[in-house]
Amino acid sequence: MIPKEYLQQIFQEYHFFLTSEQALSFDQYAGLLTEWNEKINLTSILEPKEICIKHFLDSVLLLDAVGEMGKETLIDVGTGAGFPSVPCKIIRPELKVTLLDSLQKRIHFLSVLSNELGQDNHCVHGRAEELGKKAEYREQFDFATARAVAHLRELSEYCLPFVKTGGCFAALKGYEIEEELEESKKAIKVLGGEIQEVRRYSLPEGNKRAIVVIKKISQTPTKYPRNAGKMRKQPIV
Repeated sequence: MIPKEYLQQIFQEYHFFLTSEQALSFDQYAGLLTEWNEKINLTSILEPKEICIKHFLDSVLLLDAVGEMGKETLIDVGTGAGFPSVPCKIIRPELKVTLLDSLQKRIHFLSVLSNELGQDNHCVHGRAEELGKKAEYREQFDFATARAVAHLRELSEYCLPFVKTGGCFAALKGYEIEEELEESKKAIKVLGGEIQEVRRYSLPEGNKRAIVVIKKISQTPTKYPRNAGKMRKQPIV
């Protein structure tokens, strides 16, 4: 499905050295993604080299941004087709991953994908603003991540409630992030976070990305997260 030698080459350029088994797992992933995309809308990116760059490499850069992840717990909020956490688990199989999405069809895909790749992921159907208030999920994770188009201010409200004090939330965003960071500073502070670092990357073929790493320094107030309507009408500014 994907050119495995090309995948290994571009990963190596970013200091990820894939075994043949890992390259095969990425190939299986691409095949399932393409197959299931005919049934449900998972991605508009289907060209093999673009999958390698814009889905797989883009995802594993999370590991570079947050450092060596071992047996930590990671929740991927609004994960869609499993990005970025499933590629990260191919590289770091000891990660304990929870995949959260609001669409049942995507959760079914993620369950099949996890089984095919031999990953013991916990696939959860639900809304972040609801599960973030439940004791079994609230402040139970070392890391949260999201690769979403939502504003960082709202993403932080969805994700920081899941993170333990001392953990972090890493948001995969576009390269030009300065204005959004400025608009999100108050919300991040109110929610118990602190911007630790912004990592910027240039990917092959001119693609550019940024990863915002937010440290959880105190507990999130119990009123958060609010529902999407309140976030939109009453942003934390």
